[in-house]
Amino acid sequence: MGMYLAMCTLSDANIRRVLADPPLIWKVIAPDDPEAYENALSEPSGLFTRLLGRRSGKTSSQSDLMLTNDEVADTELDKAWHAIHYMLTKSAWEGEAPLNFLLKGGVEVGDIEVGYGPARVLTSDEVHHINAALKPIDGGFLKSRFDPVEMTNLEIYPEIWQRDPEEDDTFGYCEEYFGVLKAFVEQAADRNLGLVIYLS
Repeated sequence: MGMYLAMCTLSDANIRRVLADPPLIWKVIAPDDPEAYENALSEPSGLFTRLLGRRSGKTSSQSDLMLTNDEVADTELDKAWHAIHYMLTKSAWEGEAPLNFLLKGGVEVGDIEVGYGPARVLTSDEVHHINAALKPIDGGFLKSRFDPVEMTNLEIYPEIWQRDPEEDDTFGYCEEYFGVLKAFVEQAADRNLGLVIYLS
Protein backbone atom coordinates (compact mmCIF):
# COMPACT_ATOMS: atom_id res chain seq x y z
CA MET A 1 0.00 0.00 0.00
CA GLY A 2 2.04 2.95 1.25
CA MET A 3 1.44 6.68 1.17
CA TYR A 4 0.36 8.40 -2.02
CA LEU A 5 0.00 12.13 -2.62
CA ALA A 6 -3.07 13.08 -4.63
CA MET A 7 -4.30 16.40 -5.99
CA CYS A 8 -7.41 17.74 -7.63
CA THR A 9 -8.52 21.09 -8.96
CA LEU A 10 -11.18 23.21 -7.32
CA SER A 11 -12.49 26.72 -7.90
CA ASP A 12 -11.89 29.46 -5.36
CA ALA A 13 -15.64 29.66 -4.74
CA ASN A 14 -15.81 25.98 -3.87
CA ILE A 15 -12.66 26.22 -1.79
CA ARG A 16 -14.48 28.79 0.33
CA ARG A 17 -17.50 26.47 0.62
CA VAL A 18 -15.35 23.53 1.66
CA LEU A 19 -13.51 25.59 4.27
CA ALA A 20 -16.87 26.73 5.67
CA ASP A 21 -18.20 23.14 5.75
CA PRO A 22 -15.17 20.77 5.95
CA PRO A 23 -17.12 17.49 5.48
CA LEU A 24 -17.75 18.68 1.91
CA ILE A 25 -14.13 17.74 1.17
CA TRP A 26 -15.40 14.18 0.69
CA LYS A 27 -17.62 15.31 -2.19
CA VAL A 28 -14.45 16.61 -3.84
CA ILE A 29 -12.03 13.74 -3.26
CA ALA A 30 -14.52 10.85 -3.12
CA PRO A 31 -17.52 11.92 -5.25
CA ASP A 32 -18.56 8.30 -5.80
CA ASP A 33 -18.75 7.59 -2.06
CA PRO A 34 -21.64 9.66 -0.63
CA GLU A 35 -21.39 7.76 2.67
CA ALA A 36 -18.00 9.38 3.33
CA TYR A 37 -19.70 12.79 3.53
CA GLU A 38 -22.59 11.45 5.64
CA ASN A 39 -20.15 9.75 8.03
CA ALA A 40 -18.15 12.95 8.39
CA LEU A 41 -21.32 14.84 9.26
CA SER A 42 -22.17 12.36 12.01
CA GLU A 43 -18.80 12.70 13.72
CA PRO A 44 -18.36 15.55 16.20
CA SER A 45 -15.55 17.83 15.12
CA GLY A 46 -13.92 20.77 16.80
CA LEU A 47 -13.31 21.29 20.50
CA PHE A 48 -16.70 22.90 21.25
CA THR A 49 -18.62 20.10 19.58
CA ARG A 50 -16.55 17.37 21.24
CA LEU A 51 -16.98 18.93 24.68
CA LEU A 52 -20.76 19.16 24.33
CA GLY A 53 -21.16 15.91 22.45
CA ARG A 54 -23.26 17.60 19.79
CA ARG A 55 -23.67 16.25 16.32
CA SER A 56 -24.31 18.16 13.17
CA GLY A 57 -27.90 18.44 12.04
CA LYS A 58 -26.86 18.85 8.41
CA THR A 59 -27.88 16.44 5.73
CA SER A 60 -26.19 15.65 2.46
CA SER A 61 -27.19 17.76 -0.50
CA GLN A 62 -25.45 17.84 -3.85
CA SER A 63 -26.54 21.48 -4.11
CA ASP A 64 -24.08 22.26 -1.32
CA LEU A 65 -21.25 22.00 -3.84
CA MET A 66 -21.86 22.74 -7.50
CA LEU A 67 -18.85 21.53 -9.49
CA THR A 68 -18.08 22.60 -13.05
CA ASN A 69 -16.63 20.30 -15.69
CA ASP A 70 -13.20 21.89 -15.23
CA GLU A 71 -13.14 21.12 -11.53
CA VAL A 72 -11.99 18.01 -9.73
CA ALA A 73 -9.60 16.94 -12.44
CA ASP A 74 -7.24 14.78 -10.44
CA THR A 75 -3.82 13.20 -10.47
CA GLU A 76 -1.44 11.52 -8.06
CA LEU A 77 2.31 11.30 -7.60
CA ASP A 78 2.44 7.67 -6.47
CA LYS A 79 5.26 7.37 -3.91
CA ALA A 80 7.50 9.94 -5.61
CA TRP A 81 5.99 12.92 -3.74
CA HIS A 82 8.49 13.09 -0.89
CA ALA A 83 11.53 12.90 -3.16
CA ILE A 84 10.03 15.59 -5.42
CA HIS A 85 9.48 17.82 -2.39
CA TYR A 86 13.09 17.17 -1.33
CA MET A 87 14.50 18.04 -4.75
CA LEU A 88 12.42 21.21 -4.95
CA THR A 89 13.28 22.40 -1.44
CA LYS A 90 16.38 20.44 -0.30
CA SER A 91 14.51 19.67 2.91
CA ALA A 92 12.58 16.71 4.26
CA TRP A 93 9.45 18.49 5.44
CA GLU A 94 9.95 22.25 5.25
CA GLY A 95 11.40 24.51 2.54
CA GLU A 96 10.56 27.92 1.15
CA ALA A 97 7.32 28.86 -0.55
CA PRO A 98 6.07 28.40 -3.14
CA LEU A 99 8.14 25.29 -3.95
CA ASN A 100 7.25 23.63 -0.64
CA PHE A 101 3.58 23.44 -1.67
CA LEU A 102 3.35 19.64 -1.75
CA LEU A 103 3.76 19.46 2.03
CA LYS A 104 3.28 23.04 3.24
CA GLY A 105 1.17 26.09 2.56
CA GLY A 106 -2.46 26.59 1.83
CA VAL A 107 -5.13 25.98 4.46
CA GLU A 108 -6.09 22.71 6.12
CA VAL A 109 -9.71 21.68 5.61
CA GLY A 110 -10.88 21.51 9.22
CA ASP A 111 -9.91 18.38 11.13
CA ILE A 112 -11.39 15.92 8.63
CA GLU A 113 -8.97 13.00 8.31
CA VAL A 114 -8.83 11.97 4.65
CA GLY A 115 -5.90 9.57 4.94
CA TYR A 116 -2.82 10.93 6.63
CA GLY A 117 -4.26 14.09 8.11
CA PRO A 118 -6.58 16.72 6.61
CA ALA A 119 -6.50 17.85 3.00
CA ARG A 120 -5.06 21.29 2.22
CA VAL A 121 -6.44 23.79 -0.26
CA LEU A 122 -4.51 26.37 -2.26
CA THR A 123 -6.23 29.22 -4.07
CA SER A 124 -5.91 29.97 -7.77
CA ASP A 125 -3.61 32.88 -6.93
CA GLU A 126 -1.30 30.53 -5.04
CA VAL A 127 -1.42 28.08 -7.95
CA HIS A 128 -0.30 30.85 -10.35
CA HIS A 129 2.73 31.51 -8.12
CA ILE A 130 3.53 27.80 -7.91
CA ASN A 131 3.22 27.41 -11.68
CA ALA A 132 5.61 30.32 -12.29
CA ALA A 133 8.13 28.78 -9.88
CA LEU A 134 7.90 25.35 -11.53
CA LYS A 135 8.21 26.56 -15.13
CA PRO A 136 12.02 26.90 -15.25
CA ILE A 137 12.65 23.62 -13.39
CA ASP A 138 13.74 20.74 -15.59
CA GLY A 139 15.32 17.32 -15.28
CA GLY A 140 18.81 18.78 -15.06
CA PHE A 141 17.87 20.90 -12.06
CA LEU A 142 16.25 17.93 -10.34
CA LYS A 143 19.21 15.67 -11.09
CA SER A 144 21.60 18.19 -9.53
CA ARG A 145 19.59 17.98 -6.31
CA PHE A 146 19.06 14.21 -6.26
CA ASP A 147 21.34 13.00 -3.46
CA PRO A 148 20.61 9.36 -2.53
CA VAL A 149 22.84 9.40 0.55
CA GLU A 150 21.28 12.54 2.02
CA MET A 151 17.81 11.36 1.05
CA THR A 152 18.41 8.14 2.95
CA ASN A 153 19.77 10.04 5.96
CA LEU A 154 16.68 12.30 5.94
CA GLU A 155 14.41 9.25 5.62
CA ILE A 156 12.82 10.51 2.43
CA TYR A 157 9.90 8.18 1.79
CA PRO A 158 9.92 5.40 0.63
CA GLU A 159 13.68 5.11 1.34
CA ILE A 160 14.66 3.33 -1.89
CA TRP A 161 17.16 5.90 -3.13
CA GLN A 162 20.41 3.95 -2.81
CA ARG A 163 19.30 1.11 -5.03
CA ASP A 164 21.49 0.31 -8.03
CA PRO A 165 20.30 2.60 -10.88
CA GLU A 166 20.88 -0.25 -13.33
CA GLU A 167 18.23 -2.28 -11.52
CA ASP A 168 15.90 0.47 -10.29
CA ASP A 169 16.00 3.94 -11.85
CA THR A 170 14.69 5.83 -8.82
CA PHE A 171 15.62 9.23 -10.25
CA GLY A 172 13.83 8.45 -13.51
CA TYR A 173 10.77 7.43 -11.49
CA CYS A 174 10.76 10.82 -9.72
CA GLU A 175 11.45 12.76 -12.90
CA GLU A 176 8.47 11.09 -14.60
CA TYR A 177 6.12 12.08 -11.79
CA PHE A 178 7.56 15.58 -11.65
CA GLY A 179 6.49 15.90 -15.28
CA VAL A 180 2.98 14.83 -14.26
CA LEU A 181 2.99 17.39 -11.44
CA LYS A 182 4.26 20.25 -13.58
CA ALA A 183 1.69 19.64 -16.33
CA PHE A 184 -1.14 19.35 -13.82
CA VAL A 185 -0.26 22.60 -12.05
CA GLU A 186 0.08 24.39 -15.38
CA GLN A 187 -3.37 23.17 -16.45
CA ALA A 188 -4.88 24.33 -13.13
CA ALA A 189 -3.24 27.74 -13.53
CA ASP A 190 -4.47 28.06 -17.13
CA ARG A 191 -8.02 27.38 -15.92
CA ASN A 192 -7.64 29.75 -12.96
CA LEU A 193 -8.35 26.97 -10.46
CA GLY A 194 -7.05 26.18 -7.02
CA LEU A 195 -5.79 22.83 -5.75
CA VAL A 196 -6.67 20.27 -3.12
CA ILE A 197 -3.67 18.26 -1.90
CA TYR A 198 -3.80 15.27 0.42
CA LEU A 199 -1.92 12.14 1.45
CA SER A 200 -3.72 8.82 1.41
